[in-house]
Amino acid sequence: MASLFTHLECSVPCGAPACDPRMRRHLCACGAPLLARYDLAAARAWPRESLAGRAPDMWRYRELLPLLDGEAPVTLGEGFTPLVHAERLGAAIGLDRLYIKDESLNPTNSFKARGQSAAITRARGLRASTIALPTAGNAGNAAAAYAAAAGLRCEVFMPADAKRPFVDECRLYGAHVTLVDGLITDAGRLAAERGGPLGWYDVSTLKEPYRIEGKKTMAYELAEQMDWRWPDWIVYPTGGGTGMVGMWKAFDEIEAIGWVPRGPRPRMVSVQAEHCAPIVRAFEQGAERAAPWEHAATIADGLRVPRAIGDFLILRAIRESGGTAVAVPDDAMVEGMLRIGRLEGVSAAPEGGAALAAIERLLAAGTIRQSDSVVLFNTGGALKYLDVLQA
Repeated sequence: MASLFTHLECSVPCGAPACDPRMRRHLCACGAPLLARYDLAAARAWPRESLAGRAPDMWRYRELLPLLDGEAPVTLGEGFTPLVHAERLGAAIGLDRLYIKDESLNPTNSFKARGQSAAITRARGLRASTIALPTAGNAGNAAAAYAAAAGLRCEVFMPADAKRPFVDECRLYGAHVTLVDGLITDAGRLAAERGGPLGWYDVSTLKEPYRIEGKKTMAYELAEQMDWRWPDWIVYPTGGGTGMVGMWKAFDEIEAIGWVPRGPRPRMVSVQAEHCAPIVRAFEQGAERAAPWEHAATIADGLRVPRAIGDFLILRAIRESGGTAVAVPDDAMVEGMLRIGRLEGVSAAPEGGAALAAIERLLAAGTIRQSDSVVLFNTGGALKYLDVLQA
């Protein structure tokens, strides 16, 4: 089947006309993120049985990914990560059907590989020569690796206190790293100031339409791995939020093409750090947007995002699913990392440990029941966080 990628449209929507994906587009004219759209009516002729025999990576769903006819993806084999039935960990916390979607086994050791594969595929297709982004760590590592694979230059802007392994890995792949005093938001401002006049292709979270498309494949895989049924809960560590927004978008697409019947969807749980929880605060206040978090601090670099441009999309997914939002302390994240490793042999980043801490809290409150099926997303591995375990 040929590419079904048709256009880009505003996520609000604001009434702006559809955008041609053959042109460079980042945000809508109104400032909101743009979303990739597909010919879903034609996709109904694409049977899920055709996936048998396809390569076990995220591009097995290429008809509904931002790839135009005649293009090849920039890929390092990302996606189709294991869904582990965590029986020992589940028994320890009182859950019969606990699963871990282990994103640490992606290239560059995190789920960020998915988004950068899609974004840099489009950047190359749009004839960009340099890509740029702010990052707390893993997104920069993935961007640098995929830029190298695509033959593009990569400019990475990181907080000066970023962990050394993140900085060194970016340089390993040939990226130029600029360390910035402040948080990822400060790095983003500098990246835009420097890159705008030079025409660098910005692959910041939700400031371009394609990283979300790579992340949405987590939902496609989950459906396939669970025999085309949804779990009761998805517990997801949330910084910039592209993973949660992408999966919610994927639910629409998967139902529209008939691969999973319309019905109850997973309840989405956004997990944040106790000292950087803008989404949790906005959810609890009933707000549609999240105010920036002052003095953001956490050991989980991926969660140290004081403001997410797609905050309203994250909050929409939580509320429409009947889910919730939970903030957990750093010490609970580390304990979660150790329990996941000790009981399941899975290398979990603090973000994965945070998800486990959130599940235990929701179990104790009776929100999650023992018989519910729960998918914990471990978004990255522990190897870049060994200093946290030593401390």
